[in-house]
Amino acid sequence: MQNIWILRIGHRPQRDKRVTTHVALSSRALGASGIFVDTEDKVLEESIGSVVLRFGGDYKIETGVQYKKMLKEFKGEIVHLTMYGQRLDEALPKISREKDILIVVGAEKVPPEVYQSADHNISVGNQPHSEIAALAIFLDRFTGGKNLYSDRDGQMTVIPNERGKTVVEKHS
Repeated sequence: MQNIWILRIGHRPQRDKRVTTHVALSSRALGASGIFVDTEDKVLEESIGSVVLRFGGDYKIETGVQYKKMLKEFKGEIVHLTMYGQRLDEALPKISREKDILIVVGAEKVPPEVYQSADHNISVGNQPHSEIAALAIFLDRFTGGKNLYSDRDGQMTVIPNERGKTVVEKHS
C-alpha cells in the first residue's frame, strides 16, 4: 500500500504553529501517513498526537528532521507544491500510484535544492493562496476523496448530519 508523507520545511514555531498544525490535520484527514517537520517542536508533536489518540489512525509526526538528508534518501517520488510548478491536472497522471510519495510544503521561501530534488513541482492554481489549501486540494484529487469519511477506529467519531453535532465516544 502506498504511503503519502508530508515534509514541512521552514516551520517557525512562534509564527507558524497554527498553520503547520493545520497542514498536519488536513493531511491526516485526507489520508497521509504522517508529517516530518524540519524544526523541532514538541508542542506540535503533542497536539497532533492528541488528535490521533482521540480520533484514531496511525498518523505519525516527527519534528527536527534534516530536510536535505530526507530529500536525498527518500525512496519514492517527491512532489513539491509550489505556485510556480506544472498545473495540477497535467501533473497528476504522472505521479506513481505504486511508490510512496513525499509532498514538500514550504512555510517560507523554499530553497532551490527543493525544486531540483523534486520529481514533480506542482502548482495548485496560479494565484497566491494558502499552503493548507494547496495540500488539501492536491490530496483530495490524488486520492479521489476516499479518506474524507473513513473510520479510523478512534476514541471519538464524528457522524456527519445536516444540522447539529453528533460525536460518538467509545468507552473502554
